[in-house]
Amino acid sequence: MMGLAGILLALGLLIFLAYRGVSILLLAPLMAMLAASFATSALLGLYTQVFMTSAGGFVISFFPLFLLGAIFGRLMDDSGAAKSIAAGLVARLGSGQSILAVVLACAILTYGGVSLFVVAFAIYPIAASLFREADIPKRLIPATIALGAFTFTMTALPGTPAIQNAIPMPYFGTTPFAAPGIGILAALVMFGAGQWWLMHRAARARVRGEGYGIHDDATATPNDAMRQRSAGEGYDLAEISTTDTVAAPVTAVPGFSLSVLPVVVVVAANYVFSGIVIPSWNIDYLSEPLFGAVGLSNVLGLWSIILALCTAILVLIVLNWKRLASLRTSLDAGANASVLPIFNTASLVGFGAVVAALPAFAMLREVVLDLGGDNPLISLAIAVNILAGITGSASGGMSIALSTLGDTYLEMGHAAGIVPDALHRITAIATGGLDALPHNGAVVTLLAICGLTHRDSYGDLAMVAVVFPLVSLVVAIVAATIFGAF
Repeated sequence: MMGLAGILLALGLLIFLAYRGVSILLLAPLMAMLAASFATSALLGLYTQVFMTSAGGFVISFFPLFLLGAIFGRLMDDSGAAKSIAAGLVARLGSGQSILAVVLACAILTYGGVSLFVVAFAIYPIAASLFREADIPKRLIPATIALGAFTFTMTALPGTPAIQNAIPMPYFGTTPFAAPGIGILAALVMFGAGQWWLMHRAARARVRGEGYGIHDDATATPNDAMRQRSAGEGYDLAEISTTDTVAAPVTAVPGFSLSVLPVVVVVAANYVFSGIVIPSWNIDYLSEPLFGAVGLSNVLGLWSIILALCTAILVLIVLNWKRLASLRTSLDAGANASVLPIFNTASLVGFGAVVAALPAFAMLREVVLDLGGDNPLISLAIAVNILAGITGSASGGMSIALSTLGDTYLEMGHAAGIVPDALHRITAIATGGLDALPHNGAVVTLLAICGLTHRDSYGDLAMVAVVFPLVSLVVAIVAATIFGAF
């Protein structure tokens, strides 16, 4: 019981102190050692041999995705492509569809691999202008951006290069397009319910005579937002850089078609590399100890995303060569922006590894595994969602769950006749939901960008980023249980 008390105390302090703005880089190892101190005196051994080994393993596996995703997002921002996509959608849909235009603009960018933080900074000024013109309450802007950037494109849509879709691949031997039917079904639930909610709330505000309101719409700078979130905890993708957040000026904004093309390239190249090109290669050398003695399934997903992002970056540079005032500045800023997010997530992985090594974890493990009865999808979904909520990080919660229980769930899935693709998609979808609780870094930063508070906007944001993703998760589990992966 003392060991269990230590784990719960460490988790509670992790949530509280992260919400207060303490860096995850400091919190994760300190809280891991606090939990361990209730059960053992081998603290240094746990830190160097368990915490650091697990954290380092995560960096080794996923740093290329964080790096390339950050660079791609930076180039989309600095070239003006991100704003061009938003403006193009507004022109095509009309100002009367302001909410839908903002949601789709965010969705297109994040599905193409652009950081949700880059998207928030790029889209907010456009959203503010549209909402003011349509006299829609400004308090709905954070929820509108969150629906497009934080939900279905991050976890559900097949092929997304988001890290939430990449982390399950080495555990289950899957690709980014695992269980596409389940993912699309869940995405439709999130998008449809979220869009209905926002339109309903806007209509109610109109009946009450509530308009945009009186606000100072000066856009918060990245540095302003980062100061409100001192260490960027909870960030899940290639977040804004803490060292170089001033976008390089562009000489001209690309047209809508040219702006969308790199996004299309990411998804299309991902599919081609994972389904056609890489499987045709002779990769017998992977069975050698030098390469880890692994099979194609262990690397296929990661390789395909790496190659897809590299291809899209090259296309983006070629199309916008004259528009990028300083390619070196953009590349450097993108590379710098990748470091903090991956080390934050890796630290959470190390925390989870230490907790899993403690004797009391065996009790928690059995409780979690029994939650779903004979259906491991239910247990898996609950474990991932709870851990994502505790850490305030979708990728962090997923990484802890899979690093400690991934092999167990794979075995349970085989025993229950559930294919790995279904496990992958349910895991990814389960990361969205409780991760967007008030202490999440993305939530705090989005509100700071919009100049609003939790009291102003969190209720609507919670509906589209917490409640409806949880509903979609239930739908996905039912579909996967009845029909399998499709």
